Amino acid sequence: MPLPARRQEIPKEGGKVRVLSITAIRDRVVQGALKLILEPIFEADFQPGSFGYRPKRTAHEAVDRVARAIVQEKTRIIDIDLRSYFDNVRHDRLLAKVARRVDDADVLHLLKLMLKANGQRGVPQGGVISPLLSNLYLNEVDRMLERAKETTRYGKYTYIEYARFADDLVILIDAYQRHDWLMAAVEKRLREELAELQVEINEEKSRNVDLGRGESFGFLGFDFRRMRSRRGVCQLHAKAQETNCLAAEAQRRVPPLPIATSGSGREVD
Repeated sequence: MPLPARRQEIPKEGGKVRVLSITAIRDRVVQGALKLILEPIFEADFQPGSFGYRPKRTAHEAVDRVARAIVQEKTRIIDIDLRSYFDNVRHDRLLAKVARRVDDADVLHLLKLMLKANGQRGVPQGGVISPLLSNLYLNEVDRMLERAKETTRYGKYTYIEYARFADDLVILIDAYQRHDWLMAAVEKRLREELAELQVEINEEKSRNVDLGRGESFGFLGFDFRRMRSRRGVCQLHAKAQETNCLAAEAQRRVPPLPIATSGSGREVD
């Protein structure tokens, strides 16, 4: 029987805390072994826009995906914040998702014991297998966004892009006026998918942003905004937020991003 995880509070901005669950050593070993079994199965199902805690994928790649989308004139942003996501994952729905791909009663029973050891809901932040399970729970949201990209595709060009790193999600919509309807349509479908999963949106922190109007948004510790130079060239600025020391250090290791575009949206040297 898995032991209940030891809970540790990590300070956040604004005086709030994030509760991490530190599992016992023997449970971490078992979770690690289970992850080795399950990860290759579900990696085959995960979508290209998901970057959080996946093999050979990094936060830098997620930042670069967002930057390139902005360079391609996808400058209207749906910035979604999920309220206490890890604490509110429903076990029954999560186990059902696992059962669709894993036909092994012993594995499912072990996974159920791991989840129940930490309460009636949620996956413990700090658990070895938790990132994999949290990605699996939101995979249907990623699938919906991929379908939206393909449905609105025109040749090689897409009018929708997205990037998700665990529970941090941004959706980028093309700036042309004839695509105004996409903002409302995508947000409506997104809310429907999250409601189906019983994942709550933090309305106070979620917002729509228009970079073309000088607004900005944050993603993975970076602040994105567009500015026009004296020559009339639009430039993308992706600056590490000053309050995030880890992001500032990470930015120094990020390769240069394509930051300048012509009026047509093409990259310029």
